[in-house]
Amino acid sequence: MTDDRLIVALDVPDAHAGLTLAERIGDAAAFYKIGLGMLTGGGLALARELKDEHGKRIFLDMKLFDIGATVEAAVRGLARFDLDFLTVHGDPHVVRAAREGAAGSQTKILAVTILTSLDRADLDASLIRAGDVADLVVDRAARAFEAGADGVIASPQEAELIRALPEADGRLIVTPGVRPAGAALGDQKRVATPAQAIAAGADHVVVGRPVWQAEDPRAAALAIQAELAAPQARHPNA
Repeated sequence: MTDDRLIVALDVPDAHAGLTLAERIGDAAAFYKIGLGMLTGGGLALARELKDEHGKRIFLDMKLFDIGATVEAAVRGLARFDLDFLTVHGDPHVVRAAREGAAGSQTKILAVTILTSLDRADLDASLIRAGDVADLVVDRAARAFEAGADGVIASPQEAELIRALPEADGRLIVTPGVRPAGAALGDQKRVATPAQAIAAGADHVVVGRPVWQAEDPRAAALAIQAELAAPQARHPNA
């Protein structure tokens, strides 16, 4: 059985390219992330096809943020696609609204803490309060859990701190910003290898460019699967 701890990000232009990539990867991945960039390129149709016809799990990465009523309505509509994970920003009023919208569905609401492409200088430019980035991530994670989030999105560097929170018991930690050893960082600034992320407490790792930009995406996904199967990638609660 394919290890669904690996989530492959289909960060390609449209549904046709996404389906072609998923077919090339085949049984080397069981879980796919479809992001905002593909929304106007048939992303929701691709989500349904991958789930219904190929038996894949789907993470829809929308990072919703708006007033409560709008978030609730948007989540209610999206939950009809039988999604596994859906992201919203981790502000408590957004998380609470998303939970209302997802009521009665199997969709798990994941709260974004601080984007893995941001560092302290970026937060300063956005007038985010002073403090170490890791401390801010942990604070936002705790508040999101209290508001009802099923899990959080955080970089591998904060996974261990979040896993130690009492509120994190039974909740998910999903880590983007994951790069196999030797891979280019791209626009990510807080990164780790897949094995390091899992060992730190993550339940799932999201990998995009190292797979879809590879000459052989299937081989790249299989290499990550092999790394996740190694003893050093054992979850601390396993």
